[in-house]
Amino acid sequence: MATEITTIDYMVPADVYARYGADFDTEAVNDAVLAELNAIIPEGIVVHRNGKVFAEKDVEDVARGLDWQQLLDHIDVDQILATHGR
Repeated sequence: MATEITTIDYMVPADVYARYGADFDTEAVNDAVLAELNAIIPEGIVVHRNGKVFAEKDVEDVARGLDWQQLLDHIDVDQILATHGR
């Protein structure tokens, strides 16, 4: 059984969309960011759509030690936005 570790905000903020002055499928953008995030974190750790982070027992300490902002900063949001414009 996985343990809840923390809650993070992975969703792209409104000011990022405003900077581009275009219309985006925000749900698809946030889903893509979440998918990228889950792809780069260690196995046994998962971020759910509501932002809650869960970790299997053997990686709980790893999950608690992750720098979530640094991980999010590594995601190419510009590329995600480029593929989800309307």
